[in-house]
Amino acid sequence: MSAPSTDHAKLANQFTRDEDRAHWHDGALWFVRQKRDRMAHSLPEWEQLRKLAAQVKAHTLARLPHYMEEFERNATAMGAVVHWARDAAEHNEIVSGILKANNVTRVVKSKSMLTEECHLNPHLESLGMQVVDTDLGEWIVQLRGETPSHIVLPAIHIKKEEVGETFHQHIGTPKGSSDPTFLTRAARKELRQRFIGAEAGITGVNFAIAESGGIVVCTNEGNADLGVSLPPLHIACMGLEKLVPRLQDLSLFTRLLARSATGQPITTYTSHFHGPRPGAQMHIVIVDNGRTDIRANPVYQESLQCIRCGACMNTCPVYRRSGGHSYSATVPGPIGSVLSPTKDAHKHHSLPYACTLCGSCTDVCPVKIPLHHQLLAWRGELAERKLIPFSKRISMKGASYVFRHTWLYNSLGWIARKSLRILPNWITHNPLNTWARARDLPVAPKQSFREIYRQRQRPKDDSTDS
Repeated sequence: MSAPSTDHAKLANQFTRDEDRAHWHDGALWFVRQKRDRMAHSLPEWEQLRKLAAQVKAHTLARLPHYMEEFERNATAMGAVVHWARDAAEHNEIVSGILKANNVTRVVKSKSMLTEECHLNPHLESLGMQVVDTDLGEWIVQLRGETPSHIVLPAIHIKKEEVGETFHQHIGTPKGSSDPTFLTRAARKELRQRFIGAEAGITGVNFAIAESGGIVVCTNEGNADLGVSLPPLHIACMGLEKLVPRLQDLSLFTRLLARSATGQPITTYTSHFHGPRPGAQMHIVIVDNGRTDIRANPVYQESLQCIRCGACMNTCPVYRRSGGHSYSATVPGPIGSVLSPTKDAHKHHSLPYACTLCGSCTDVCPVKIPLHHQLLAWRGELAERKLIPFSKRISMKGASYVFRHTWLYNSLGWIARKSLRILPNWITHNPLNTWARARDLPVAPKQSFREIYRQRQRPKDDSTDS
């Protein structure tokens, strides 16, 4: 049974009511986009890297069963235990089963969008386990009882003053503290105790190497390394699309990932794990959760090439101005607007329309996913399945009829131009017209494009020639 529908536009309106936050959010993400551009322009071979990375990902997806088996064989040979999960529920049962078997009650966790997708934290907490997200941004939203609003910058929607208040409530920092350095040091002191007391560490996986059976975790804080180095149990959770065939292929993606995500040459920590350390355990949980269905769909299968850099979010004019929570999805922004309807088209029918089709997301994607083309394809599919509101369907049918009849198009255009120039503003901008609440119409032109074009095509009077 489908979940209740969520409307991006209504949720976006809630975010934009706070104009200061909306403008600040927009500017902060555009700043990251500009850093990405400077990094990309510093590499003459940037477009070649993107092309090769896209080809590697496409090749891997085409031969996915072969590489999955190769990865399992090599990871097992190094002492890791590989588990397979069909969906989120099975993933959660596998992870909780491993923790129960080892009598674990205290877990530290590094950033993992897959475990967010599977809602692992609530599942473990319902079993009486203490789970602490150790990425600073993730920890902030966890303390606030929120979900991440961005896959790389999970607390980008929260101001430093709000972080200070959150820390005052939960870890006892002085009220009114908002200095980022002070707050970061306070968080480090608190989290250090959680690392020391942890009985297991859970990480995500940025890349898994079929050739070696190893996994790679990229962080800027070192929390993943510390979280799995102290406890005797490491559980790594990954979607099956994280595979790359060879170790030499990894260099493509490490050069693209940090530059696209945060405008860095490389992440501060790029950690390789090849089996457990002596006396410890390492478990790798590989999750499908709808990914093979996407792989089987030729229209959307390229979305599985995503390396979760967040570049499409940083550039998207809709995401920057509406906030990540308006998408009601683990992965927001353009890539989330493609992926979410594949899981529940009824619930997420509004997301492909949260897009200007400007193509900026496609332009910055490091693995060349044609995002705006996929979003346009989703619009057509949702219309065919009648999953968009009746008002939108009937208005589009009306527009289609007008565009197919030249005389009607010309007549209505003339009426609209005349009317908009003489009618009072409240005729179009009133509570009944929700479209116009946050939009202004330009001044209507006196002439149509056709009229201007015909005038310019008329032969000039010979007497005017010199």
